[in-house]
Amino acid sequence: MIRLKLSKAHRMEREQIGGIAMVRLQEGETITTFFVIKEREIKRAANGSEYANFSLQKNDQIIRAKLWDITDEQKGQFLRKAIVKVEGKVGAYRGKWQLTIHRIRLATEDDPITVGDLISKEGVQREELWQDLRYMMEEVTSKTLQSIIKQLYSQKELRERLTTIPASQHYHHTYYAGLLDHIVHVTQSAISLLPLYPNVNKNIVIATCLLHDLGKTETFTEAIAPEYSLEGEYMGHIALSLELVQDAAKEAGIERGNHELLAVKHCIASQYGDTSQGYGSTVSPKTAEAVFFQHIKQLNATLQALESVQEAAHETWTYSPMLKRKVYTNLDKRSKEG
Repeated sequence: MIRLKLSKAHRMEREQIGGIAMVRLQEGETITTFFVIKEREIKRAANGSEYANFSLQKNDQIIRAKLWDITDEQKGQFLRKAIVKVEGKVGAYRGKWQLTIHRIRLATEDDPITVGDLISKEGVQREELWQDLRYMMEEVTSKTLQSIIKQLYSQKELRERLTTIPASQHYHHTYYAGLLDHIVHVTQSAISLLPLYPNVNKNIVIATCLLHDLGKTETFTEAIAPEYSLEGEYMGHIALSLELVQDAAKEAGIERGNHELLAVKHCIASQYGDTSQGYGSTVSPKTAEAVFFQHIKQLNATLQALESVQEAAHETWTYSPMLKRKVYTNLDKRSKEG
C-alpha cells in the first residue's frame, strides 16, 4: 500500500478508493512517496551545474520533477525504470504539476512497494480483464474470424504483452495493462450497442474490437517505461495490426480476398475516422461496421483521457494532450463535495 506523507500546514482532499488513500495535490504542499522513473534528462544550468528533469509515474498519473545539482553518483542510480522514494515540494508549471525534489533515494527490499504497484491503475485487474476478454471472444460466430482470433490469441508472447503494456504513451490508457483495459471496454460497448443497430454485422465489429490494436504488442518495447520499437517507429501500430491479422489468416488457410477478412482489415485501417482529419487512418470508413467501430473506439479513448486529466487536475480548466485543448475538470464541484 502506498501512502503520501503530507505537511500539516495545509488540508488535503482525500478520496478512499479500494482501501488506498488517493490525494489530490495542491500547490505548495510537500509530499513523500514512491515513484517509478519513466523518463530522465540531464541538463546543464547557467551556472555550470547539472540537473535532472524526470517524468515520475505513480499509477496512471505522470508528474514532472526536477533535481538540482545532481551528482555523478545520482546519475548512475536514478535511471529509467528505477523505483525511487521522493520528498519534494509541489508546484505548477505551464498548467501541470511539477515537483522540486528535496530528497531522493532508490527503493530497497525493505520498502513495501513493487513496480507493479506504481504502474497499475487502481481498480484495473489484469486477470479479470483477461477472463472477460476470453468470454467475449465467444460472441464471434464466424468460423473464418474465429480461426484468426484463435491463431493470434494462442501466441503466448502476444498474450503476455497484450495484458501488460499500455494502450499509448501519453494520450489514453497509459497504465499497466491499459491496452487490455481499452480492448475489453471497447468490446463491451460494442456488444451492448449492437442490438440497437441490427444492420451492422456483429461478427465484423466484435472481431475488429478484439484485433484492431494487437499491433501495439510490437509497437512498444515494454510495460514499465515503454518506448517505440524499431518496428513501431517504421510502421506504426495500424500497419503492424494489419500484418498480424493477415499473417494469422494465412496460417489459418484463409484466402487474402476473403470478404470477412477484408471487412475487418478495413475497420482496422479506418479506426481513426476520415483521413482528412489526420489522426492516422490509412483509409476513410466506408462501411457501417467501420463507422460504428470508429466511434465506439474514439468514445472510449477520449473519455478515459478526460478521466485522467480530471484526476490529476489542479485547475477547473486543464489542457488535454489528446484533445489538444483545455477541458472542464469539474474541480470546483469536487472540491466542494470533498
